[in-house]
Amino acid sequence: MTDHIIQPTTIEAENASREANLRRDYDSLGERLDRRGIAIDAIKQKVAAFSVAVPSWGVGTGGTRFARFPGKGEPRDIFDKIEDCAVIAQLTQATRTVSLHIPWDKADPNRLKQAASRFNLGFDAMNSNTFADAKGQMQSYKFGSLSAADKATRDQAIEHNLECIEIGKTIGSKALTVWIGDGSNFPGQTNFATQFEHYLDSMKAIYAALPDDWRLYSEHKMYEPAFYSTVVQDWGTNYLIAKELGDKAFCLVDLGHHAPNVNIEMIVSRLAQFGKLGGFHFNDSKYGDDDLDAGAIDPFRLFLVFNELVDAEERYADFAPAHMLDQSHNVTDPIESLMLSAADVQRAYAQALLVDRKGLKAAQEGNDALGATQALRLAYRTDVEPILAMARLEQGGAIDLLATYRASGYRQKVAEVRPEIAAGSSGIV
Repeated sequence: MTDHIIQPTTIEAENASREANLRRDYDSLGERLDRRGIAIDAIKQKVAAFSVAVPSWGVGTGGTRFARFPGKGEPRDIFDKIEDCAVIAQLTQATRTVSLHIPWDKADPNRLKQAASRFNLGFDAMNSNTFADAKGQMQSYKFGSLSAADKATRDQAIEHNLECIEIGKTIGSKALTVWIGDGSNFPGQTNFATQFEHYLDSMKAIYAALPDDWRLYSEHKMYEPAFYSTVVQDWGTNYLIAKELGDKAFCLVDLGHHAPNVNIEMIVSRLAQFGKLGGFHFNDSKYGDDDLDAGAIDPFRLFLVFNELVDAEERYADFAPAHMLDQSHNVTDPIESLMLSAADVQRAYAQALLVDRKGLKAAQEGNDALGATQALRLAYRTDVEPILAMARLEQGGAIDLLATYRASGYRQKVAEVRPEIAAGSSGIV
């Protein structure tokens, strides 16, 4: 039997005051969609089946390079993090898995599995960390990890990733995500070709240890902390890596890791077309990796990404990219941000499902630019909130996520038992 952090009676009471209006809104939307030849229940079923993973580190307060201001009731360890993730899953019914980051979340794998199973949670991709030095490690990653000039440092980074795979095998994960901060800060500091050779050799050693049913995701990022050059700096390099490694290697696209004018949805299409789109880290950005809440800045872009994903689902067999949130919550309650972000990712998916694909194709083939973009705008401007809320209601979730969470008093309760963390530290969690 699944344990519940928030009492189901609290959710039921909150839903009771909103259910009648929701059903009226749902029926009204259903009538309007029916006139467009769309069955609202079919859309609701797809939305209900959709899931986005929660990052374990996301339930803690983030920070900038300058400072971090911890919030009340900060999780003390991975087991507190799992409980916070369980709250998100209980209310949204859309976050069924947790993605761990090692060594931040290192614990006995069997305990991890037991803790998650209490709440019917699974584990998504494992995340290795060779962009920071862990306590007690022999070699420093100051000048690189998988691509470091020093072989002992590269070997250490490889071993860490192999350890992540072993932990993942025990807890039921099926993927490893590798992001490195390797690069250079001064011209001439490194030889570009030699550095990339080191990286590929290291990744090949990791790839060789993957179980047959696992995937390896490589993640690109333009800059930071390597501001002059970054080893895996864009989707082209990422694609080269995935092709070089083999069939189990894929590219991971973080929406925040791009310059403002980059056409991310076209990158999504390209990688899907050539079978190397592995998954996403959903967030939003004002400029290159702010890690803001998904849809906070450019919800239309999020919709356009899902428009390409829905198109790819129809085009390619066995197309099943992984979905995960990856955000830094500096001024909000992380649970609130993650709940609303999960709903906004679902919202973009639901809107993309409403696109008239036949009409869009006809407009495209007829060079009707306005007709094509209007087909997208019609879907995007449709308020799909009744579909999302009804899917939550029917699965035992909350109609109003924010109001129900706040009514539960969860943050206040955990603040009473989790020691307050002193402010003043720097860097993200």
